[in-house]
Amino acid sequence: MTEQAPAAAATLPDVDIKGLMRVLPHRYPMLMIDRLTRITPPDRATGIKAVTVNEPYFAGHFPGDPIMPGVLIVEAMAQTAAALVIVSEGREGKGEIVYFMGIDQAKFRRPVRPGDRLEIEVERQRSKLGIHWFQARALVDGKLCADAVVSAKA
Repeated sequence: MTEQAPAAAATLPDVDIKGLMRVLPHRYPMLMIDRLTRITPPDRATGIKAVTVNEPYFAGHFPGDPIMPGVLIVEAMAQTAAALVIVSEGREGKGEIVYFMGIDQAKFRRPVRPGDRLEIEVERQRSKLGIHWFQARALVDGKLCADAVVSAKA
């Protein structure tokens, strides 16, 4: 008797900015991701943020040495996780909100600057009673900038 390999997980098409605005309630200046890619429901996705010098926080963080605030990187992680939950459960356009609940084990390893393409990878670790825990990593050019465990309630 031969053992069959598990079927490859189906991936969904990318979600562009218009699609994200149907999925997430956030708007400028608090929408922290521009695209959702590599969506493998229900557990994995990558959020993309094109970091530009025009972001409002760069005026004060820090003049002459602009760095994306760590809390906004964490927010991008939470938004990527929330978008994955809504898209993978087919709940787009229903006005539902996934609430950010917590952050654990956050580490910031290198600065994110204007001109960077921030990739936020999330992977669902577990779910219980509508609460989801994700391992999240933020990378620029394949180099780890930040990581954390984020939780959200759907």
